[in-house]
Amino acid sequence: MKFTEFIRTPLFLRILFVISIAVIFFISGITYKHLTRLSESSDEVNRAYEMTLQLEKLMSQIKDAETGNRGYIITKDSTFLEPYLYAKLRINTSYMVLQHLTDNREQPNDHLVLLKTLIDSRLAQMEKSILLAQQNKTTELQQNLLKGKTTMDDIRQCIANLTDLETKLLPIRQEDYKNNFSITPIFIYIVILIGLILTVLSFVKISQDYTELKKTNNQLLIANESGNIAEIVGNFGRWEWDIEQNQYRFSDNMFRLFGREPGTFEANLDNYLKYVHPEDVAYVNRTMTKMMQTNDLPSFNYRIKREDGEVRYFKSVGKLVTNKSGEQVLVGTTSDITDEYNTTKEIEERNRELERSNKELTAFNYVASHDLQEPLRKIQTFISRLNDKEINYLSETGREYLERITVASDRMRNLIDDLLQFSRSNKAEKEYESADLNFLLENSKQELSSIIEDKKAVIISDRLPTLNVIPFQIQQLFTNILGNSLKYEKEGIPPQIFIAAKKVKASDEEQLPKNAGDSYYKISITDNGIGFEQEYAEKIFILFNRLHNKNEYDGTGIGLAICKKIVDNHKGYIFAKGEPNIGAVFTFYLPTDLKNN
Repeated sequence: MKFTEFIRTPLFLRILFVISIAVIFFISGITYKHLTRLSESSDEVNRAYEMTLQLEKLMSQIKDAETGNRGYIITKDSTFLEPYLYAKLRINTSYMVLQHLTDNREQPNDHLVLLKTLIDSRLAQMEKSILLAQQNKTTELQQNLLKGKTTMDDIRQCIANLTDLETKLLPIRQEDYKNNFSITPIFIYIVILIGLILTVLSFVKISQDYTELKKTNNQLLIANESGNIAEIVGNFGRWEWDIEQNQYRFSDNMFRLFGREPGTFEANLDNYLKYVHPEDVAYVNRTMTKMMQTNDLPSFNYRIKREDGEVRYFKSVGKLVTNKSGEQVLVGTTSDITDEYNTTKEIEERNRELERSNKELTAFNYVASHDLQEPLRKIQTFISRLNDKEINYLSETGREYLERITVASDRMRNLIDDLLQFSRSNKAEKEYESADLNFLLENSKQELSSIIEDKKAVIISDRLPTLNVIPFQIQQLFTNILGNSLKYEKEGIPPQIFIAAKKVKASDEEQLPKNAGDSYYKISITDNGIGFEQEYAEKIFILFNRLHNKNEYDGTGIGLAICKKIVDNHKGYIFAKGEPNIGAVFTFYLPTDLKNN
């Protein structure tokens, strides 16, 4: 293969690229080393000048401190201590600068170490002189002043030695800096050459980027069309406000929301406001003005009026973004929420109807608790009088009828009481409060104490937790479940009821739905009664649902429905499990962190 053909192959380009990179790295390393040496030489020259300057400043500051010290000793005037104290601070600062200037040198400067010792000694002598002057000890003061003079002479000599050393080193460092600086043009030429190489490489990269840019533009066109379709399907439009240029841009579907074809009017705030409903113009104008001031547009709703007179409901929201060029642009969306608004109005109307129904139910409760119970009490009163005074005058058939009337009136009384209990469990005006479930269970057992004693029942319970609950409802829950277990006992066998409680995670309980909370207290009430078929496990919680004939077991079919309603009020779950002639298990879950809404 000829060389001219070889240089056109991709392999040659790869080899050339690798060689170029290697050369760039090699030259860059040499250049960096040279510049580092040049910088170090310059730093050494500057450090020499700085050392000389700082030594002079240090000597001047020591003299200032000594002058203030002597002035105070002679005059006892405390104003002389101000320059003395200030000079002490500057002496420490100057010495730290000198120490910093010599940190990077290979060998420690013994003269600088000695200077520190002498300065500390002289400052200590000054302090002692002040103390002796205050105590009027003249002889000792004179001796201390003589020592101070000797120390001061040593300081002058030490500073002179340091200055001579820097003066001797300065020509050497200047010569080193001159030698390094002389070859700088060569490295500049090399840098220019490297720049040319990088320019060529950049051109190649730009060519590649141009190809990628064309590909990206094609993808953007597809994405833009997809966005337009999404706007049409979602019934919303996009808009942008360039804050610096004060220019607006509307998407095609933004025009369609106004009932116009894309681009039929200029995108600006004034034209936008022309379509706003006259009653909402002031509100929208205030909101948009605030948007211009704060560069923020929270969600807000308003009406627009199309040219055909149709009124539509809009919702707009915006957010400030900064593009890669550093320009701030407020981008937002406007959605047509007319269907959502109409649906909301229908829901509100249904809620009003529900509220009316609730009021009617409240009225019914009042009737049930007062008007219905009053005639029932009279019926039971007259039945009692018949039993007490007229029973002997009735025929056998009359006595049977009277007994049936008595049973029916008792059932009526129980039904009214249970309905009131169920209605009471529906009310949510009670606040949750911390309550000891052991105390509530004990109250329930007291309510059922006569039945428990009559049937010789045994109730064994674990230690129950303290939870945020509606106390009277939880007590009713215990009463109803325990009453149910006592009622459906096996003939001839005393009821045995076991209550277990433990804290569980929702994810570990198969019975709980996936959307349940994190943790619950699981409370299980197990009895040895007649049980039931498992197929009825859910039906027993339905209002008025009974598994047994009313002649076999008394009841209204409301008790367990009340239990279900109470557990629902506490955002919990209740389940039943039964086995004929074995018994039943009622399990309910109460959240551990139930709080007031």
